[in-house]
Amino acid sequence: MQTSAEEHQAPSPQWNLIRDLAVLQVKLVVDGFRDIVLLPASIIAAIVSFTQSENGVPGPQFYNLLALGKQSERWINLFGALKNAPEGVDQASEFGNLDMDSIVTKVETFVVAEYKRGGVTAQAKSRIDEALKTMREKKQKGPESS
Repeated sequence: MQTSAEEHQAPSPQWNLIRDLAVLQVKLVVDGFRDIVLLPASIIAAIVSFTQSENGVPGPQFYNLLALGKQSERWINLFGALKNAPEGVDQASEFGNLDMDSIVTKVETFVVAEYKRGGVTAQAKSRIDEALKTMREKKQKGPESS
């Protein structure tokens, strides 16, 4: 059987794009399935970590799950097809060094500072506490007669 030179040539850029699209779709499904599994698993792992705490230090179960999730994230490599991007595709991050954890930290810092200075979050907490107190009082009184 003879092989032609065409059989040994690299696939065309169009076929690379089709392949990368198909692979991305499979990876998105795998990533989504992993997320669906991690949602209840993380809650269960956190509960187990709390129940396995010693001297006020939670057990490692939740963080072990996070480590496994991080490994699966690297394995899935959702955006790995960027290595096939044509020249000129800007792969620089518009977010700089920001990631979701950085954003959460900034928001958390703001909320804590607002609370400490008696701002909106302190007022909201006060109103929530008041509503909870009212609910507890109603529950203690029992059902009201009509």
